[in-house]
Amino acid sequence: MSNNSPTVKFCNGQQIPIELHKVRIVQKLHLRPIDERFQAIQKGGYNTFLLNTKDIFLDMLTDSGTNAMSDNQVSAMLQADDAYAGSQSYYKMEEALQEVFGKQLVLPVHQGRAAENIISQAFIKQGDIIPMNYHFTTTKAHMELNGGTIFEIFTDEGLVIKSSNPFKGNIDIAKLQSLITQYGAEKVAFIRMEASTNLIGGQPFSIQNMREVHKIAKENNILMVLDASLIGENAYFIKQREEEFKQSSIQDILLTMCGMADIVYFSSRKVSSTRGGGICTNNHDLYMKMRDLVTLYEGFLTYGGMSIREIEAMAVGLRETLDETVICQSPSFIKYAVDELDALGVPVVTPAGALGCHVDAGGFLSHVPQKEYPAGALAAAFYIISGCRGMERGTISSVRLENGEDLLADVELLRLAFPRRVFTLSQTMFVVDRMNWLFKNRELVGGLRFVEEPKVLRFFNGRLEPTSDWPQKLIAKFKQDFGDSL
Repeated sequence: MSNNSPTVKFCNGQQIPIELHKVRIVQKLHLRPIDERFQAIQKGGYNTFLLNTKDIFLDMLTDSGTNAMSDNQVSAMLQADDAYAGSQSYYKMEEALQEVFGKQLVLPVHQGRAAENIISQAFIKQGDIIPMNYHFTTTKAHMELNGGTIFEIFTDEGLVIKSSNPFKGNIDIAKLQSLITQYGAEKVAFIRMEASTNLIGGQPFSIQNMREVHKIAKENNILMVLDASLIGENAYFIKQREEEFKQSSIQDILLTMCGMADIVYFSSRKVSSTRGGGICTNNHDLYMKMRDLVTLYEGFLTYGGMSIREIEAMAVGLRETLDETVICQSPSFIKYAVDELDALGVPVVTPAGALGCHVDAGGFLSHVPQKEYPAGALAAAFYIISGCRGMERGTISSVRLENGEDLLADVELLRLAFPRRVFTLSQTMFVVDRMNWLFKNRELVGGLRFVEEPKVLRFFNGRLEPTSDWPQKLIAKFKQDFGDSL
């Protein structure tokens, strides 16, 4: 095993992900009895966002702000310079961003969606279009509120659930050229590439694809914007899967990617295991278009709405992103879970991507109509039988049209996030076992319907109810098979 290998081979030939860290501080977890879990999901309106963590065993909702911090990050927080303006902590973060992303001009913001707001206000005009490899929920909301229209121009392979394509997050070059021809380059606010595509299984794009997009952007004088929230994992996949970069360092890959983008923005809750975010560029004119908006919406330019302690930890975490032993931890455990579930016949997105294991709820609950939210139903059912909280990434995460109909999602996924360095192998095996049991009893799971539906980002606060008494039937079967076992 090399120093950077995330797996070891056991005597029986099985490849097992191994933790390249030791646990020094622990938090107590609770695995409540199934009847208590049922009460909790009822109280939460069958929306896993509205669950209380005291009722959750493994919190796999997201990796945003839930990654484990390193000892060096925690110790750095004690060195914070709490000055309102000109804090030395900011300059440490600025230096780290310059080193990791290669961008000299830095604007701090309190999290990734704040960066989306600033960029959207600065560069989108009414009637503009924004081509991208796939949208993210808050990205779409901010860009549409500012008059833009999003065009998702992923390749045909992007939505294929079971695939061997290593870069399902690529932009379709022919579709990009067609859009520019149809609308005119002057109507393209910018081209956005997300590393890695959150809503279609954490799938990465290749550097070769980014080069092709960059060439078209430069030929048409169009800005390129890179969402770098999961860029470390995207760089890891490039090193693993793109022949040209197999011998490259993670830092060289990151600099190559960021070097093609005019603007790089990120959520630090993902990229460096802290809260906060930032916008980076080497273009002074672009910087000036955004600078005053940061002061207006976020705070002064040397803290941007963040705690100075978080800024100190961010500087350390950004540099740790260059360490392959750090960024391989989440992808290796995700791959283990995906491979195990796939071998059991459970429909999952392949190849394994970043952020989490994505279960194909449409295939899992093929008997549940999409208008009854199979991904949301699967998230609720899985919580009931396991105590594990995942996130719906399907039609609940979409929107309702003016005619009252749902805009049906391209895919219905249950995301089981794997924050960096948080879960153990035995916990991962528990997830696989309970998902396998649920798949064998999938016919017991029914649909959901809204009883309280916010108009914007409804998946955060919306409340639903079952379309039948299926939760009670599921619980009865669980008790029959497991008895008093949790």
